[in-house]
Amino acid sequence: MSLSFFKKRRFFEILIPLFTWSILTFPIWLSPFHPAVVAYIIIIFDVYFFYKTFRTVIMATISYININNSKQADWLKKLQALEGNENLEHYIIIPNYKEDFAKVAKSLDNLLKQNYPLKKINIVLALEKSEGKVAVNRADSLRQKYGLLFGGFYATYHSVLPGEEKGKASNETYAAKEVSKITREKGHLPQNILVTSCDADTILDRQYLSYLSTAYLLDVDRKYHFYSAPVLLYNNYWQLNFFIRIQTAVSSIMRLAFLSEKHNFIQISVYSMSLWLLESIDYWDTDIIPEDWHVFLQAFFKHGSVVRTLPIYLLNTRDGVRGRNWQETFKNRYEQEKRWAWGVSDLPYALEMSMHTPHISAWDKFYRIIGVLETHILWPTSFFILTIGASIPAIINPYFKRTVMGYLLPKVAGGILTLTSSFVLGIAYLDFQAKHHLMKKSESKKFPLLVIQWLLFPILSPIISAFLSSIPALESHTRLLLGKKLTYKVTKKI
Repeated sequence: MSLSFFKKRRFFEILIPLFTWSILTFPIWLSPFHPAVVAYIIIIFDVYFFYKTFRTVIMATISYININNSKQADWLKKLQALEGNENLEHYIIIPNYKEDFAKVAKSLDNLLKQNYPLKKINIVLALEKSEGKVAVNRADSLRQKYGLLFGGFYATYHSVLPGEEKGKASNETYAAKEVSKITREKGHLPQNILVTSCDADTILDRQYLSYLSTAYLLDVDRKYHFYSAPVLLYNNYWQLNFFIRIQTAVSSIMRLAFLSEKHNFIQISVYSMSLWLLESIDYWDTDIIPEDWHVFLQAFFKHGSVVRTLPIYLLNTRDGVRGRNWQETFKNRYEQEKRWAWGVSDLPYALEMSMHTPHISAWDKFYRIIGVLETHILWPTSFFILTIGASIPAIINPYFKRTVMGYLLPKVAGGILTLTSSFVLGIAYLDFQAKHHLMKKSESKKFPLLVIQWLLFPILSPIISAFLSSIPALESHTRLLLGKKLTYKVTKKI
């Protein structure tokens, strides 16, 4: 890439975080001159937040209804009636670094329960060579236990090369290139190979591969599409810290809502695509950390608006963050959120690529970029504007407090947020229903704790939002602004 390319990228890396900080601080620097303008902006923002929360509940409800219907269907029977189903092969790439045998074995045990022919499922353990003999021993032990049960069982050992970032993207690219080699040797066409990016702690719905295969064969533009089911962080829910439980519940319901955003939906964490699509974009970029949205943008800027993520209306689950004590738990959760928020680095990439892709319409590029921008700008800013924004104009400009607008602003903002909090009932109900389907019967006695959890939610949510969402996201934005790259850290989940 040319020097001018990186200069433009760096310009956007400065511009986006500056925009974030401008939004965050506008009540402070604008109130001395135009406090009424600040008041109107805050009220508009509160109304917008009300709308977003209402829409989240509606979309999550639609998703839940569709998931309930999908679980009743016999997806393998539907698949067997489709021409070409016998040609499909699945490769499940499981990146794992310092994951213990038991955690990976739990995911593999779950894959054995898929109602899809096991001999058409191939496992690829994507390990890191830097882990040394421990990784080799883990792979050998897993191969010994599971190797003959699947169609194929492979292990790859990735070494971080100059210019690469440690993490899932570079590891998976190395593994996917091996998949390309294996399938070519077998004479399989890349458009008949479905690759699933599957974290080591993932529990897939037993019908996931059958549903995915059916959706793929019925999809006219299948080569250009990603496929994804919502990943709820419920595997170890009752072992989590109380505060972490609340956040994982809200995060999971938001993922449920994203599923029904048909035109805005982009995969998160666990997803599938054809090997053809991966090869066409030269796999995952290896110099990035958060890879799920980034690989979507790679495909979008290569192939245009035909690229979409299609929903799989089933529930997959993963572990929530735990530590040996509450201090380590909060530290791990903070680091995880910061790493996720580092996805803001996708915006400079997208803005730069939009200048070099004349084959894609300006509207399509704007639509995609604005969706990513909205998520990453609201992430670090919404808590501060919603909680303290309305009180700042009167503090900065005492005269404003004596005006009608100055008097009404805290009351109007508070009223809107009170109405918004009523949607917690809908979120709590969906959370309860999702857990009811996923939890073991022996855990049902703990469900009264959910009532306590959601009763305390209005009190605790500001603290949780601040320290486990907005502040780590703001740190990621600030790091991008200052050119201080984030270092990949594995999130501990014991």
